[in-house]
Amino acid sequence: MRDTIKVSVYDIVGGPLCVSAEDGQKVYERIAPLLEQGNKVALSFAKVETLISAFLNAAVGQLYGKFTEDQVRALLTVEDMDQEDMSLLKRVVDNAKAYFKSPKEFDQAWKEEVGDEE
Repeated sequence: MRDTIKVSVYDIVGGPLCVSAEDGQKVYERIAPLLEQGNKVALSFAKVETLISAFLNAAVGQLYGKFTEDQVRALLTVEDMDQEDMSLLKRVVDNAKAYFKSPKEFDQAWKEEVGDEE
């Protein structure tokens, strides 16, 4: 049985502010290969002071486009996150699961809403 690999968000980002999608992408790029290999990952948010949905969408949300919900649930745990941020993470995960069930429909609805501005 493999040990769980602890990954520090603070260390990857280089500080307590998790506010950019670019930093979230760094976290994703660190954990996705580990999950792909079947490793269990504990994602630690210790010392993180500010966390927003754009960061979580990139770091965690896009995992649902690459892995099944069961794979993510079995292999990824989140640690050291306060209750308010856990609520934000739940919304991000719920939105990601909904999006990746039918991305074409979501993308089409978005284009209809904003036109070709994207």
